[in-house]
Amino acid sequence: MTFAALRRFLVPGFSLIVGGLLLTAPTGCASSGVKPGVGTVAYQHGSLVSQVAADMDATWDACLGAVKRLEFEEETSAKDALEATLVARSATDRRITFALRRVSEKVTEVRIRVGLFGDEHFAREVHESVRKGL
Repeated sequence: MTFAALRRFLVPGFSLIVGGLLLTAPTGCASSGVKPGVGTVAYQHGSLVSQVAADMDATWDACLGAVKRLEFEEETSAKDALEATLVARSATDRRITFALRRVSEKVTEVRIRVGLFGDEHFAREVHESVRKGL
């Protein structure tokens, strides 16, 4: 039975609640909470997540290099030995956020988010530029 057919049998206010719950229900492997391993890339909750086989400093340098190669304007950056954040803007004023986290001495997690809700295609292009810098 489709949602439209089911809605006829429900109280009008209740159908809005059920519809809202159906729309927000997690689906697919992107919402499963499975973390990618080294070398894999997954799109989760609006961010492109990967683990790269490089230390934190090399990954940071690769992100800075990607910002320069793609001609983004760097807004803010903060880095320590365990975490780093870099925010940049594209020519069309899209916000690109890089979030790095040290997983081990030779593995770093990279999260790339484009805009408020994310843009998988754009994030994959940025990720490819970061990967080329490693």
